[in-house]
Amino acid sequence: MKTKLSGRFWLAITIFSLMGQIAWVVENMYFNVFIYKMFNASAADISLMVAASAVTATLTTVFMGALSDRVGKRKLFICAGYILWGISIFSFILLREDIISRALGLTVSAASVGVSLTIILDCVMTFFGSTANDAAFNAWLTDSTDSTNRGAAEGINAMMPLVSILVVFGGFMFFDLEKASSWSIIFAVIGGLVTVIGILGFFIIKEPNITPVREPYFKSVLYGFRISTVRANPQLYLSLAAFIIFNISIQIFMPYLIIYYEVSLGMSDYVLIMAPAIIVAAIVTALWGRVYDKRGFKFSGLAAIGALIIGYVMLFIFKNTVPVFIGSLFMMSGYLAGMAVFGAVIRDNTPEGKSGRLQGVRIFSQVLVPGVAGPMIGKMILDNAEVLVNNDGTTSFIPNENIFLGALVAVVLVVPFMFTKKKA
Repeated sequence: MKTKLSGRFWLAITIFSLMGQIAWVVENMYFNVFIYKMFNASAADISLMVAASAVTATLTTVFMGALSDRVGKRKLFICAGYILWGISIFSFILLREDIISRALGLTVSAASVGVSLTIILDCVMTFFGSTANDAAFNAWLTDSTDSTNRGAAEGINAMMPLVSILVVFGGFMFFDLEKASSWSIIFAVIGGLVTVIGILGFFIIKEPNITPVREPYFKSVLYGFRISTVRANPQLYLSLAAFIIFNISIQIFMPYLIIYYEVSLGMSDYVLIMAPAIIVAAIVTALWGRVYDKRGFKFSGLAAIGALIIGYVMLFIFKNTVPVFIGSLFMMSGYLAGMAVFGAVIRDNTPEGKSGRLQGVRIFSQVLVPGVAGPMIGKMILDNAEVLVNNDGTTSFIPNENIFLGALVAVVLVVPFMFTKKKA
């Protein structure tokens, strides 16, 4: 019999997942635009920023996830983490060439310094965000659900990246992203909202019933990386291996997606074009977790990857608005439906009472390896990309459709894993 989840649970997962994903969307999709437009960052700079953030997120999740198991509390880590996360986002308003030049007494362009400071502050922000969201919130979600309702909960959790993209796209369309003042407003609003949500969490999050871990802290930290743990949980680690390849595919193109729409395709109104695709994909993703609950991993996973492949092919072939819209719809639906499926199967195969300790290996599969390998592959693909000359004489690269071909090759490698795993 399916376990019923309370209204308080659904409120908490909706608010915290949505606000967390809005913050991550700004980082994952728009920090690249910010550093590209404000400091003329290169593809190598963007790749370095994504990789540094991925390493920070993984190490944070490994250590803070184990610490939350040891303390036996999730709410404190979630709420305090969100508050500090918001403050760190707010601090990005200081990253402006005029402010940097005055602060450091520079008489030349502060662009290169701005690139370095953005990467450093991105890592600081990622530490707080990963503590709150990747480590504590995800462990709380696992602790608060079971195998009868996990797909439905994961469907809501997995749709939030799309909803957040819609919210961010809709909000950003009112700003001129060529102006530093626009970015200051954006960082102030996002940072303030994340902080407020963290405070609200003390009142709406219900602490799950978990027993504090008594084993030595560093033993807990290493739990998910032991050979004995792998042998005891083969389905979990097969799922994680497939998840690595799936996310590498996504990270090959995702850091360059907005730049591709705006610069390569000349779609200055890409927000209006993409909004309907995002809405439809969000609905599909919300429902897809229930498909997982009913039909299992193989069916729901293969269907999600099939949609992703169709999207890649269309985005590689077509440049006109209508087919790009359709291709983006398939790509987004396949991406987020796949995230829901993988999220659910990983939680189903997570040993009870050990979710905090295993958030590190989950983030290793979702963020670290893909965040380093994917953008690096994307950079290699774009090494010979065309460049444009900016008004100040500097040059910027122009992403091309080959990033979708690289992503397609990677995601095809996930298919064999679908025939080796089953729902727990």
